[in-house]
Order: sequence, then C-alpha cells, then structure tokens
Amino acid sequence: MISFDDTRVAFVSKTTAELRKAWWLFIMVKNPGIVRVGSLLLNIANRIRLPLRWVLKSTVFKHFCGGETIEECKETLDKFSDSGIKAVLDYAAEGAQSEKEFDEARDRILATIELSRLNSGIGFAVFKFSGIARFALLEKYGTDENLNKKELDEYERVKKRADDICAAAKDAGIPVMIDAEESWIQDAVDEIVENLMEKYNKESHVVYHTLQMYRIDKLFYLKKIHEKARKKRYYPAFKLVRGAYMEKERERAQKLSYASPIHPDKDATDGAFNNATRFCLENIGNIALCIGTHNEISCHEAVEFMEENELAPAHKKIHFSQLMGMSDHISYNLAKAGYNVSKYLPYGPIRLVMPYLIRRAEENTSVAGQTGRELFLIKKELKRRKDERHKK
Repeated sequence: MISFDDTRVAFVSKTTAELRKAWWLFIMVKNPGIVRVGSLLLNIANRIRLPLRWVLKSTVFKHFCGGETIEECKETLDKFSDSGIKAVLDYAAEGAQSEKEFDEARDRILATIELSRLNSGIGFAVFKFSGIARFALLEKYGTDENLNKKELDEYERVKKRADDICAAAKDAGIPVMIDAEESWIQDAVDEIVENLMEKYNKESHVVYHTLQMYRIDKLFYLKKIHEKARKKRYYPAFKLVRGAYMEKERERAQKLSYASPIHPDKDATDGAFNNATRFCLENIGNIALCIGTHNEISCHEAVEFMEENELAPAHKKIHFSQLMGMSDHISYNLAKAGYNVSKYLPYGPIRLVMPYLIRRAEENTSVAGQTGRELFLIKKELKRRKDERHKK
C-alpha cells in the first residue's frame, strides 16, 4: 500500500528556505481570526486598488501560484515535470466584468492550450465560467428569469467563448476541465457543460465536468449524466472535488431561508465523495475520472480499488489532482509510485487572482486537520534535512 509519509519525496522540489516560508504561511492560516481579518482587509485593499503586489508576490502568491504570466510559470512547470507531475495551467483571474476582460481570459486559456502542443508537462487546460461570463448573468439565467435581448446576446457570447476553448482543446489533443461554481449559478453552468460534453466527447474524453460532492444532489446527478451519456453515445468525464464555497453556501441559504444545498457535515461529504469515486471507477470503461482531493483516506481508497480490480497506476482514464502549495505529500508520492498526477498551477495578475488566494487561505483554515498535517510534514522534512547535514 502506498504511503504518503515520505517527506524526502514530497518536498524534493522545495529548498529549505521555501519550506521555512511555507511553515510561517501555514502557521498564519491556521488561525481563523487572522484569516478572517486578513481576508477582509485584502478584499478592501483590492477594491480600492492599494498596491499589494510587493507584499504578496514573494509570500502567499508565490506559494499558491506559478506567476503573473505563463512565462513566469516555466520554472514550476519544469519542477513538476522532473517529478512526473503534469500541470493544470490555470488562468485564475476572477471578478472581471467587461466583455473585453472576458475575451482576454478566453485568449489566455487558448494560449495555454496552444502551449500544450509544445510542452508535454501541461496535462489539462481549465477554466471557470465566472472567468469568461458575468456572474449576475449566470445567476439570472440559473433562476429561470427571462433574459432580455441584450442579455440573450451576451449569453450567446459566453457559450461561444466556452465552445472556442473546447474546440481548441480537442484540436490540440488536451482535455479541458471546467471548474464548479456557487450553487446559484451552477445550474446555468451545468446546462452548457452537458452540451459541450455531448458535442466534444463523442470519440474521446475532452471536456471534464467538475462536481462538488458536498452538494446533496451531486451523486444522483453523476449517475443521471452517466446514463444520459450512455443513451446519447458520448463519453462522460468528471473531476470530483469536495467543494470550495461551504461558508458562502450556508450563509446564503440561511439569509434567504431555503434549505442548504450542501451536506450537513464532513462525514456525509466524505461519504458522497468516496461513493462517487467508486461509481466512476466501477464504470471506468466509458468514464474518465480526475480525483481532485487533498484527503489521504480518499486517495488510499481509490488506490486500493485500482489494485483490487487490476487497474494500472498509469491507467489513462484515471488521474489524481491537487492544488499547488497544498498536499505535496500526496501528489509527489503518488507520482513516484507511477500514478497519473496533476497539480493546479494558477497564474494571473495578483489583483485578479486575489479571490482565489483568499479561498485557499479560508480552505486551509476550515478543513479539519489540513493545516496541521501540512505543518507536521514540513517540520518533519526540516528535521530530516538538519539531521542529514549533521551526519556529513
């Protein structure tokens, strides 16, 4: 059975100085009060355009992101490749509002796809609809409100941007993941993604639909789409994650007095995630699966199922994925054992990537044991390196 405890493997790409920086970063995000106040101040500073680049570039941005441009990501891309890890090069800018910004985001994603032709270290393309569409438009469409003529034209441009990206991915021979969103715009996203899968997944798994398994309805939805794909003769592809908007989902449900769409506790979410993983692996004949998790138990269970059913570690339809700056002990040890592994490598202007960085800090604070595990492993590796130096 694979072990995730080998810190020599886990941190092979990090210098001792980088590990010490990571230690202090996780010490800070372990404190919910610091994260709440820090997130609030960063949001305010970002809105009023305070110069934040100098303080963030070498700290939290460097830990969780590859750079502000594709060119700045090259060093990290090379490090991943050296350890057998693919990159999911992600233009993580959010909060755009203008058609010009949405077109620019599409063009950057297309540039990533084009780069994948020359750089085999890029395993997937990725985008979020909130990066190429106005959030309020998706929200209005998702609540079945009638769009006016101007909004309908805007909505068609959104679908065209997504189609351009998927067409380019198919042509380049690289799969594209479409990230999940808040529940109140996800219905609009689901409709478009289902159509894109049906269009582009006739011969291979090009379009991956991301399912947040903290949603109460998503295990049923997964099975429904699998059956729909069987009837319509296309290949479904899914990336499974637990979810990224827990606090926001619960607060909105309470404020607007509707039933929360997410599971009541972590155990229920873990159960849904593991059941969805098993369902996909049981149907791996036509499903492609990306297991997007930082949970060691879920990774162990997936590996056990693969071993029991004689599915090769490098099975072309099964991938594991984690975020840059998190759970390197899972990513690097899986890759060392021959499994397909990718790391999300976000990039973009710091001001536009700020919402992403805040979510990462909040996630490390809210997920029980996440930060403590990171700190334990970093401390273990620093001690190992110190002992090794003393032996010389």
